[in-house]
Amino acid sequence: MAGKLRKKDSTAILNSLYGGVVPNRGLEHIMVGRKEEATQILKDLGTVKDGTSLIKFIIGSFGSGKTFLQALIQQVAFSEKFVVGKVDFDANRRLYGSEGKSVATYSEMMKNLSIATCPEGNALPIILDQWISEVQTKTMQDKGYGSVAYDNPQFIKDVEHEIAETATKMDGLVGGFDFVRVLMQYFKGFVEDNSHLQRSALRWLRGEYSTKTEARGDLGVRDIIDDSNYYDYIKVIAQFVRQIGYSGLVVNFDEAINLYKINHPQARDKNYETILKIFNDTLQGNVVGLYIVFSGTPEFLEDERRGLYSYEAIKRRLVLNKFESSEFRDLSQPVIKLTPLKQEELFLLLKNLVAIHGFHYDYEPNVLGEEIRSFIIQEYSRPGAAENLTASDIIRTFIGGLNILQQNSEFDRTKIFGAQDNSNVQTAKKPVAGRFHSA
Repeated sequence: MAGKLRKKDSTAILNSLYGGVVPNRGLEHIMVGRKEEATQILKDLGTVKDGTSLIKFIIGSFGSGKTFLQALIQQVAFSEKFVVGKVDFDANRRLYGSEGKSVATYSEMMKNLSIATCPEGNALPIILDQWISEVQTKTMQDKGYGSVAYDNPQFIKDVEHEIAETATKMDGLVGGFDFVRVLMQYFKGFVEDNSHLQRSALRWLRGEYSTKTEARGDLGVRDIIDDSNYYDYIKVIAQFVRQIGYSGLVVNFDEAINLYKINHPQARDKNYETILKIFNDTLQGNVVGLYIVFSGTPEFLEDERRGLYSYEAIKRRLVLNKFESSEFRDLSQPVIKLTPLKQEELFLLLKNLVAIHGFHYDYEPNVLGEEIRSFIIQEYSRPGAAENLTASDIIRTFIGGLNILQQNSEFDRTKIFGAQDNSNVQTAKKPVAGRFHSA
């Protein structure tokens, strides 16, 4: 396993995987078969850190590892000092829509905003408080104040001047003026210990105001973040976090199949138009410090009746490199098609889980490699397994077996791994029936 395993890592790994979800930490201990993708992600983030923007489409069937790869993107982004937001599309969260369905996507992203020291989400107030603290320290040092002096009106004005400098740097960005005005109000609440003012500023920044009248009364701003302008504010956030010391903004959009499922053709095309707009903005240099990732099934991309390929302008941009194959891949192109885990990669993953389980529960594991191979063969030998079984299913069953063995020393382990004999060991050397899928 890579790196040092800690108890909070093993807790997250075992509890999440047994629950059928991707853990939010410790991914390096269970990452197998994704080395090429991880290397490309690091390259991409380095490019964005240098001042460009990129867009990626992670395409794979159900259970192929799309969510795992997005979690890996988040972990790598944290190590490179990015701010990360994530959104799962559903019937009420879209890229284009009325009745708050578009701004709901923005609000979800802002609610889930994360940084390395706050990976669980809701990092916006932490980001703002740290930034204001740094601005105050800089003002104190530059202007010769002996300490942070909230009782000194001149100190407050000097800090506000530093905050206002943000407005100058954000000239040309739609919404930049009101954004900075709200930052001023947040600082005012910070100084005056006015929690209502701070909460109002956070509400505005998260796109939670429904009327301009209410926002004007609370904050004195002219506009709100809504269905029509939320994407402009994603660009504002990306610019802002770069100015205050972060590398940029990563946004993971998952469950894009829900855009494909929009029944009304015009509404679906409007969502695809937004994707085209984001694509053009990122690749033409119209936005800085933004790394956008969409995850979806092959139908979402390739269905020429209602998928992205039904929109000719997008299809031209997302056509795959014709020289790419399963052996020779081009991960620099916008589309990354996930390949299923190979037999030996799944074996290594379960082997790692044995070690993690033993570490977590403080015992010496005694599961043999032959038993793991036999377990895999058994799982894929079940009726319908080749079409329906995913690595997530196998992992959950495997951890359940380890739990039983750890808590019940007299349990018949052949019920989990099958009887071990020479024919079974020999069979394990052959390819397993069906396709293996990533966690």
